[in-house]
Amino acid sequence: MPTTPSGRASPHMATFVVPLHLLPSLSSFFFFQLPFTCFLAFFLLRLLLKQSRKAAASTAAEVTIPPGNTWLPFVGETLDFLAACYSNRGVYDFVRTRHLRYGECFRTKILGQIHVFVSSTEVARTIIGFESPDFSKRYIRSIAELLGEHSLLCAASEQHKLVRRHISSLFKLEAVDSAVKKFDELVLDTLRGWELKDSVIVLSDALKITFNAICKMLISTEEEYELEILRNDVSEVTEAMLAFPLKLPGTRFYRGLEARRRIMNRLRKMIHSRKKRLEYHEDFLQGLLVGDGKDPLTDEQIMDNILTLIIAGQVTTASSIAWMVKYLDENQEVQEKLRALHLDLASKKSLSPLGSEVLNLMPYAIKIVKESLRMATIVSWFPRVALKDCEVYGYKIQRSWIVNVNARATHYDPMVYEEPMKFNPSRFDDDPKPYSFMAFGIGGRTCVGMHLAKAMMLVFLHRLVTTYRWKVTDKDSSLQKGTMFPMLRNGCPITVTAVGVEPKFP
Repeated sequence: MPTTPSGRASPHMATFVVPLHLLPSLSSFFFFQLPFTCFLAFFLLRLLLKQSRKAAASTAAEVTIPPGNTWLPFVGETLDFLAACYSNRGVYDFVRTRHLRYGECFRTKILGQIHVFVSSTEVARTIIGFESPDFSKRYIRSIAELLGEHSLLCAASEQHKLVRRHISSLFKLEAVDSAVKKFDELVLDTLRGWELKDSVIVLSDALKITFNAICKMLISTEEEYELEILRNDVSEVTEAMLAFPLKLPGTRFYRGLEARRRIMNRLRKMIHSRKKRLEYHEDFLQGLLVGDGKDPLTDEQIMDNILTLIIAGQVTTASSIAWMVKYLDENQEVQEKLRALHLDLASKKSLSPLGSEVLNLMPYAIKIVKESLRMATIVSWFPRVALKDCEVYGYKIQRSWIVNVNARATHYDPMVYEEPMKFNPSRFDDDPKPYSFMAFGIGGRTCVGMHLAKAMMLVFLHRLVTTYRWKVTDKDSSLQKGTMFPMLRNGCPITVTAVGVEPKFP
């Protein structure tokens, strides 16, 4: 043991001395252990590389989710969405700007829910054309609460099939024909008064005409006083569809819910009266109450869908009519060609009253209707919720995300429609590419009233073009604020001159 300078042993100092006779053994030990040590190091290195590749693959998988902005908890881009909704550019402007930024597929977060918007005919075919089992219908919360959980627009797959079967059975030729004739009567009554007015707001009159015709068909309501009350309540519900779902008195959403409550109470009284056989009408409500003898609908299912049909039948059709009148004003050569054809048709065939036969009598007019629907795209996208993790358009989609098939982007895609900004009815001389025309949806959830809506637009168009020439007095294309559907803010104001009279406008 070492000692200190004083000669005492130090307790903190020690020396390890290897005896000479052990040196060969130790060198042999290290000699044989060296290969094992190198092998161990090589194995550990490979393990680290493998884990690194797994991590890289995981990162790559995360990167394949659609690009976009969802980082703010719950809020996400809700404020931007609502800002677009309450601007005169309309809610679709929110989608349009992000498509320009991110491409044909992007993700966002609205009211705490991840939404993916994608523009692709292939995606349209897969998700809504074939009704993929990986997806189900899902609108944002405000729409679902206002229309009701049993609405055709919100119901899950099995319930949707049940409700659709009952409603579709009522859209028989006789029922559609009767509704179209009622609509024709209302159009003629309305147009008679136009010549006496300095200016006419097309959208206002179209909303009233379509509403009255739909209510006659659905619930046999014709009294103007009752129609006015119901029309005001339906308008409140429609205006609240994209409102922030805040249930505080005075808010738009609260007013919409109160209007829905009043509508439900009114329908509930009608149902009670009919079940007690106090009244009977040949209409949709009666048909839904009687049913088809199996799987009858509940009162709640009937009421939710009567409201849905009123809104779908009125607002979308009336908005399309206003846009159609505007497009024809901007394309006088199309208007004049149509007028010549229909004046000739009217001279050869008695067309009073007009019924569902118009779908087969007016081939050029139906192309104008389709082109107007393409350009207006009243329903801009179709939402589906992912029921499990899957892949769409090459991107990873997680369960519960909502995938919105962007109809408007497809309708304006130059790869699908040549010169999409041009109003050209002749593009429908041939059938459009599969899954590229989505004015009424596609697949198992195609609009049940599609033929009725087309017939109404044709009737209005025929009566207008054979009665008047017109001029839009305000060319502004700004949209009404806060509406789910693109509606002209100015309502499409026009001045008219009777056909055969020299026009007063330039």
